[in-house]
Amino acid sequence: MTHLPVPPTRRALYPGGPEVSSIAWGMWRFAGDDVGAAEARVQAALDAGVTLFDTADIYGPDNGEPFGAAEALLGRVLAANPPLAQRMVIATKGGISMGVPYDSSAGYLTSAIDASLTRMGVDHVALWQIHRPDLLTHPSEIGEALLAAHQAGKIGAVGVSNFTAWQVEALAAHLPLPIVSCQPEFSPLAVSPLSDGVLDQAVARGMAVLAWSPLGGGRLAKPADDRTRAVAQALDAKAEEAGVSRAAAAYSWIMAHPAQPIPIVGTQAPARIAEIPQAYIPRWTRAEWYAVLVASLGAPLP
Repeated sequence: MTHLPVPPTRRALYPGGPEVSSIAWGMWRFAGDDVGAAEARVQAALDAGVTLFDTADIYGPDNGEPFGAAEALLGRVLAANPPLAQRMVIATKGGISMGVPYDSSAGYLTSAIDASLTRMGVDHVALWQIHRPDLLTHPSEIGEALLAAHQAGKIGAVGVSNFTAWQVEALAAHLPLPIVSCQPEFSPLAVSPLSDGVLDQAVARGMAVLAWSPLGGGRLAKPADDRTRAVAQALDAKAEEAGVSRAAAAYSWIMAHPAQPIPIVGTQAPARIAEIPQAYIPRWTRAEWYAVLVASLGAPLP
């Protein structure tokens, strides 16, 4: 029986860039005032082999906290334990302005990058991504601002989040730097990147794919409709065979695609963070992988 390749546990984030884990830990729910508890979560991720940490300046308000709260909490963790920074590759995002909502003007992007670095107490991040496309800013203006930040040593590379394939092409045409990553929603429940060109473009351009909400916003944990139950059942078959959790099976299903997407694990529980390495155990046949997709689509493939 032929199985799809198991992704390596480590990879280059982009050509010539830092080596990172092939699973990331996300900080959307990284919140609270307990720096010790926050550090324990970061340490749990590192102990699980995770070195890529994904955050954003907008992470905070969804948790009832101020704009920038997640970055600021990470900054307090790094201030309390500076050596942690040497073990982490930090990716952050910007371009969302409360009440606007999207602003990729040169002035705003420049100020957003500076503010993120200040909150985290660092002078450089490996990857900075535009969080969502601003339809009112010409890509040439964006390109000038990001090039300046890169030349100043503030950002190692540029990526995008929630962009269509054509929006990436438009920006790439006016950006003197390569776009090294994209960050779509991708899970066994959110499969549009398989058909809308996002993953195809990533393969063509050699872009890293950071898959957000890999468990369908938690819906896979507690299926509440027929479609989600069907997908969960298909994942459970593999999870039982491999002796892993349903979440691990979902992560491994995502990573089996040739684009080698990097799932962003969002759990904030250290015990569940410790289970991340389980995602490298399952081995998928083509028939098994497509069975999950068929369950998600709710219809046979052509």
